[in-house]
Amino acid sequence: MHAATFAAVFAALYVAHSVGDHWVQTSRQSADKGKPGWTGRLADARHVATLTLTKLVVLLPVALLLDLRLSLAGVAAGLGVDALTHWWADRRSTLARLAKACGLAEFYSLGTGAHPFHPVTAEGKPAAHLGTGAYALDQAFHHLWLLVAALIIATV
Repeated sequence: MHAATFAAVFAALYVAHSVGDHWVQTSRQSADKGKPGWTGRLADARHVATLTLTKLVVLLPVALLLDLRLSLAGVAAGLGVDALTHWWADRRSTLARLAKACGLAEFYSLGTGAHPFHPVTAEGKPAAHLGTGAYALDQAFHHLWLLVAALIIATV
């Protein structure tokens, strides 16, 4: 039963993560969460609070409709681990340092003017594109911790 519960919880968290990170997060939170000091910390905390609430709002009806046997401790622990790791990564400088330590600094800068092969138009101006290396690494990091959170929620 754990495998089915895990699959349902992971699917719910994955969808809720996408909604919370892209639809619920405000432009101000997105712009400020990487800033130094309390401005950035608090903007990131507000983002993570609304993101975690979104995950709970999506997870609860899934659990009820599918009759999943989730414990309050498991849900709290799983969402807590997810929230802490999400907040850490979204401070931006932390994830940039991790990417650098893993030898991924060039990929992290992909799609930005800092990358040696950044996209430009024929006139040499910055070209539009669909994302950056930083965004790809950010989402991959969050997906890893969604898996961990789902395992905790399904088994505690």
